[in-house]
Amino acid sequence: MKRNIQELISQMTLEEKASLCSGLDFWHTKGVERLGIPSVMMTDGPHGLRKQRASADNLGLFDSVPATCFPSAAGLASSWDRELIGKVGVALGEECQAEDVAILLGPGVNIKRSPLCGRNFEYFSEDPYLSSEMAAAHIQGVQSQGVGTSLKHFAVNNQEHRRMTTNAVVDERTLREIYLASFEGAVKKGQPWTVMCAYNQLNGEYCAENERLLTDILKDDWGHEGFVVSDWGAVNERADGLAAGLELEMPTSNGAGDRKIVESVKSGRLSEKKLDSAVERILNIVFMAVDSKKPDASYDPEAHHILARAVARESMVLLKNEDGILPLPKSGKIAVIGQLAKQPRYQGGGSSHIKPTKLEDISEELAKSAGSGAEIAYAQGYELNGDQTNPQLLKEAIKLAEDASVVILFVGLPDRYESEGFDREHLNLPLNQSQLIEAVTAVQKRTVLVLSNGAPVEMPWIGGVKAVLEAYLGGQALGGAIADLLFGDANPCGKLAETFPVQLSDNSSYLNFPGDGDLVEYKEGIYVGYRYYDKKKLRPLFPFGHGLSYTTFEYSGLVLDKDEMDDTDSVNVSVNIKNTGSRVGKETVQLYVRDVHSSVSRPEKELKGFVKVALKPGEEKTVTFTLDKRSFAYFNMELNDWHVETGEFEILVGKSSADIVLKRTMRVNSTITIAKTYTRNSTVGDLMEDPQAASIVGDLLKHSPFGSSNHEGEEMSELMAAFLKYLPLRGLASFSGGGLTDESLDSLLERLNQANFIPNVVK
Repeated sequence: MKRNIQELISQMTLEEKASLCSGLDFWHTKGVERLGIPSVMMTDGPHGLRKQRASADNLGLFDSVPATCFPSAAGLASSWDRELIGKVGVALGEECQAEDVAILLGPGVNIKRSPLCGRNFEYFSEDPYLSSEMAAAHIQGVQSQGVGTSLKHFAVNNQEHRRMTTNAVVDERTLREIYLASFEGAVKKGQPWTVMCAYNQLNGEYCAENERLLTDILKDDWGHEGFVVSDWGAVNERADGLAAGLELEMPTSNGAGDRKIVESVKSGRLSEKKLDSAVERILNIVFMAVDSKKPDASYDPEAHHILARAVARESMVLLKNEDGILPLPKSGKIAVIGQLAKQPRYQGGGSSHIKPTKLEDISEELAKSAGSGAEIAYAQGYELNGDQTNPQLLKEAIKLAEDASVVILFVGLPDRYESEGFDREHLNLPLNQSQLIEAVTAVQKRTVLVLSNGAPVEMPWIGGVKAVLEAYLGGQALGGAIADLLFGDANPCGKLAETFPVQLSDNSSYLNFPGDGDLVEYKEGIYVGYRYYDKKKLRPLFPFGHGLSYTTFEYSGLVLDKDEMDDTDSVNVSVNIKNTGSRVGKETVQLYVRDVHSSVSRPEKELKGFVKVALKPGEEKTVTFTLDKRSFAYFNMELNDWHVETGEFEILVGKSSADIVLKRTMRVNSTITIAKTYTRNSTVGDLMEDPQAASIVGDLLKHSPFGSSNHEGEEMSELMAAFLKYLPLRGLASFSGGGLTDESLDSLLERLNQANFIPNVVK
């Protein structure tokens, strides 16, 4: 239905306008009945709808309507499958329609700066490109059903420790290349109806009142058309927030925020035009939701459960498979050990905690898959609600393991180890689980370990197990998915969306996480995740992009459709991938780009493309990527824009960030020339890197005392070259023996800066 929003706004009182900028209660927007403006509902649910029952607690943490629980984002991202995540989004949208929910609060795209962040299970990746691609697919899926999303938490919310007051100090290049890039792609490709601002401060200013973040970047640069909603309780000063671009305060402030807005407009501190703009953005979304409402909407819970099982299979990562122990034969004595096999950890804690429509028992699903040919027995092994070993449970587990032909050992992190609201203190499993692993593997070499966790764990025991399946938090259908993979009814195809370190101290943020008091400095800069491990040449436990299969793949025929291009152009990259094994399988082809020679510090490689391919045995397909300027650029703080330096770039294709199998080199030419201004403190080395300046300075050096060692045209000695490289021009004058006076130095600088002036050059 077409509506004249401007006309509606013109009919409102100042107080009515202000009222629309805060919540009615915990989950609903306000309406204006006399103008036909309705109230709509928004609620949690990145991986499943969490709609609070009317009789539930105020926070809605303990009771909600049944909904399909899909794997959390840590697992979803490990599928590397845009289409599959889009299907999850569609299912979530259908369930929202059935429950009359207008906006689903998610997805979360904050970067996994540290594996200690307690909410990492709810975020996609350590890599901004992968994260933004996953988020865009999620957003498009949900919104295809006429339900909005809320991209969160904008921005630099990378820890739970003191999250409401902490000040994240991040340099501009790191902010743009890592932490904002995760949001940027999702906003531009997905156009989420809303964006949720974070609790924390960014460089000394609360995100809820950061105009540069909420207006200059999000709205003006990226073109976000919806409105910004606060994280629940994130508002610091309401009028300042609205002026900065925060349209909606949630939850209700019981009129306090409204009064502050009205007072600020009346006093002239806040323009009514700014308020009108906020109201217009809110109304556009409210009416979009109303017009998209599907009468008598419903969904098929069983169909969604089947989808959840398929998604869980694709999200799990086979980390290790020594001697090809997996897939397991459906015969023999199989010992299932670990309380998590009976009480699965299938979702994260906090605001994303939902009530599943059904929940599979892992041990029962294993028995179903194994059939009558196998004898399956269970031992608890440990107590989930404590860290200390129960001697009796350990004894029972050891006895069962000794008599078995194979052990499937279920371990992981209990809710008390990772959740919204607090960060982890270490990467260890609970002590009783670690001791169980050591005891079981001492008596049974054929041990397969299944992990249920939302983020990496240290694995000092990994040498003693034959296989490790990272199941993450697999949702309500994790039991069947695990059984499918362990017995070979499905082929593992997940790839890690984050690096698993050998030990916590290997992580680049280790010395600066979670900070001192409210101050946390991102001193590692752009070197987050695999970018750091590559640069440091530090071998992780499992690299970014790693994941095994029961079949094998061969890469060949890497072709670029051009060897050279301008940064205004694009290049198509194609590569052949063949299934050389005996099973149907899927492989994620990963493309990375490396700047061979750069004047600024850059990672050894950066992910710029990926495609997941399904192949039958012997089948071969060609996949194609398109790379543009952004694929080769870094964020230049002088230009305040993305910039490509002219030079050679390597196109790297492989199975993980650490397993590159093909590469080609091409040249990219920058169409932007950055004009340089030289001063008395410019070094000889910097001048010699500029062809125009080098011709002038080189001539000067030849006729100076520094050129006297160039006997019979020989080049300057290495010692002299090293001395001159970092010598400022004023120093050149000092050491010239009077040959270069202050007056002639000024004349030289005038010549240099005139020669360097080129029309249409960025300055």
